[in-house]
Amino acid sequence: MIVSDVKLPGRLGNPDMTFEEDPRADPRIAAAFGLMALAEGVESIGPDAGYEEALDYAAAFESVGELAHPAMMETMPTFDDVESAVETIAGVDGNEITLYIEKPKNQTGPLPCIVHMHGGGMVLATAADPMYIRWRKMLADTGMVVVGVEFRNGGGRLGNHPFPAGLHDCATATQWTYANKARLGIATIVVSGESGGGNLCIATALKAQSEGWADQIDGVYALCPYISGSYLNPPTDLPSLHENDTYMLECNMMASLVKVYDPNGEHVTNPLAWPLQARVEDLTGLPPHIISVNELDPLRDEGLEYYRKLAKAGVSAVARTVHGTPHGGDMGFVDVAPEITAETVRSICGFVSSLG
Repeated sequence: MIVSDVKLPGRLGNPDMTFEEDPRADPRIAAAFGLMALAEGVESIGPDAGYEEALDYAAAFESVGELAHPAMMETMPTFDDVESAVETIAGVDGNEITLYIEKPKNQTGPLPCIVHMHGGGMVLATAADPMYIRWRKMLADTGMVVVGVEFRNGGGRLGNHPFPAGLHDCATATQWTYANKARLGIATIVVSGESGGGNLCIATALKAQSEGWADQIDGVYALCPYISGSYLNPPTDLPSLHENDTYMLECNMMASLVKVYDPNGEHVTNPLAWPLQARVEDLTGLPPHIISVNELDPLRDEGLEYYRKLAKAGVSAVARTVHGTPHGGDMGFVDVAPEITAETVRSICGFVSSLG
């Protein structure tokens, strides 16, 4: 009989484990992690909280995050080789959608384009936040056009607009970008986003597929996608929700934000709201995907499960895991672990270049 002394990872092996203490964590990120705690100073709400309480929670969560914005703007590189523009387009619900467009100066010839959908659980944050400004400019600085979508949020300053308002805006922005390829100097279009934006870029492709315009999207690059909606009672077949719970994200917190996005829970099985609910047959014919996850993220395994569904559907798909990082760690710690960010940027550049 063989007795194994292998300890389960993270909180599966030690319910009191923290990201800072986890031996798998990048030590530089672990040292900085306490300063980046997303929900610090925001009182949690229970699973029985109502919609109004969930909205208040989302607004408080957003406000705490904004405290770091002045310092982030002050330390942002100048990106002298990138030029910026703003467009306002009409949404399908009579709303206006702001698009932030970054592109290389002195552009010659058509370039690949990313339509970027920012993180925030589809219910908070904005495309004008410093993290997303910097991300778009970083990508544009490599030689691509980046269109950032200011979609309607479920809560916060850009709320309250539950599902499917934000998805409608992302789909409209993608179709507008396709219609303006010549004017923008675009060769191909990849929809991309992280966390809630990872949900929205995947859902945009699913929506395009169901409506017959998927040929307008050449690829999908989703980072740390937030796509299961299964956070109130995390399933055992997504073990990272238990293994990495409280590492940057908490399941209880995410369950509260789910209520902001889908107040009555009527879309819990709708793949346009929660793409992990998609059947394999729903994915057949989608454009190429890359699903990038973070090793120490509660959301890691839902991203990997979606990749497996794509592969079963015959979609050209690749999964990558960024080791040592928490949720969005390859975006959120660019000054702490720059080579990790640079590797993800190289992966995105390689993907968009391969589609031309």
